[in-house]
Amino acid sequence: MSSISLSISPAASAKSAASLTTADKRPYRLSSIDMIRGLVIVIMAIDHVRDNFFFGALQDPATDPNVTSAVFATRWITHFCAPVFVLLAGTSAGLMATRKSGRELGRFLFIRGTWLIFVEMVLISTAISFAPRGIPEIGGQVLIVMQVIWAIGASMIALSLLQWMGRRTCLVLGLAIVAGHNLLDGFWPAASLLDEQWPLWVSLQAQMAIRAGPFLFLFAYPLAAWIGVMLLGFGASEVFAWPHERRNRILLRAGFAMTAAFLLLRAFDGYGDPNHWQWQQAGPETTIIDFFNTTKYPPSLLFLLMTLGPAAMLCGVADRIAGVVKDSLVMFGRVPFAFYVAHFYLIHTLSVILGLLQGFSFSQMMTVFLFYPAGYGVGLTGVYVAWILVIAILYPYCRWVAGVKAGRRDWWLSYL
Repeated sequence: MSSISLSISPAASAKSAASLTTADKRPYRLSSIDMIRGLVIVIMAIDHVRDNFFFGALQDPATDPNVTSAVFATRWITHFCAPVFVLLAGTSAGLMATRKSGRELGRFLFIRGTWLIFVEMVLISTAISFAPRGIPEIGGQVLIVMQVIWAIGASMIALSLLQWMGRRTCLVLGLAIVAGHNLLDGFWPAASLLDEQWPLWVSLQAQMAIRAGPFLFLFAYPLAAWIGVMLLGFGASEVFAWPHERRNRILLRAGFAMTAAFLLLRAFDGYGDPNHWQWQQAGPETTIIDFFNTTKYPPSLLFLLMTLGPAAMLCGVADRIAGVVKDSLVMFGRVPFAFYVAHFYLIHTLSVILGLLQGFSFSQMMTVFLFYPAGYGVGLTGVYVAWILVIAILYPYCRWVAGVKAGRRDWWLSYL
């Protein structure tokens, strides 16, 4: 794949990425946060290559009792992405609170949240389907998929109001939501992603679908728990204003405590996740898979402990990491929005090309992946090859966007 590396030598590429890392002198930029954000945006692309567009097998491997450990691990590692994104979005808002008034911050969060919801409904949903005029398989309606960008945007709108309570109150409220929302498991309607029988409020705690005029909305990310994660990030943002030695020590301890809490609560299996585990007769490998197969929709307490704990520990040691890999991740982490929007269009375009090469027609590929033709797709090795290709193609674009954001102060750049 080195021939796809944009005709830039490794030394030149490292120098370029490092220059962008050091060029951004804005005092509220923390390279540790940007590195973690860059890591999860790159990992997220694996899931979208596999789940959405390239893998010619079951879309959600967690539902297959015969899933291989390699496929499960490919899915599992991407679980870290959404929680880290939402938490760090709240953290960034909390850091903004040190230089913006409550009114200014509330206005920014409300506008940015509204903008992100628009992006989800228009740009991302179009990239997923390539069918802005409607999909015949769903009655000709336009598919609108409410995913992680929707969750971040709606949570920002909620935070624009709740931030007036202060960071510590938001922290307590976020903890209460994250720790307590699984109390609703036995009472909330058991809806599914394509289930259209429920009123809109059910989407706070369960996946569901609803038709509105020419549109079919799929609420893939139930909202309530993500608001809690956003509030946690906002409330904990004070930690990132501390001296780095103290900050990193707290992050390591908090991450270890969350990870230990996950292992303990999951082992006893009494509370925190509706998907219980059990010893599997097939052997220890399938038991381990079942143990770590926690619930993402909505994110259970155990799912969030399982992901945010290791992420906090990694953030606590990020300052010790150096080199071209970190510099590249920091660069990606400073332009996650630009990467996210572009990578959906790129992946879908590549999937169309693959479909044509495999003998399918252009029209068969101009739809959402749920309706791709039988026999299309590649195995797990092909997924990773496509993922590396996506990262290589997007590298120069993201580097350019990072350079623009580092060198200019236009107001609209804060919304990208």
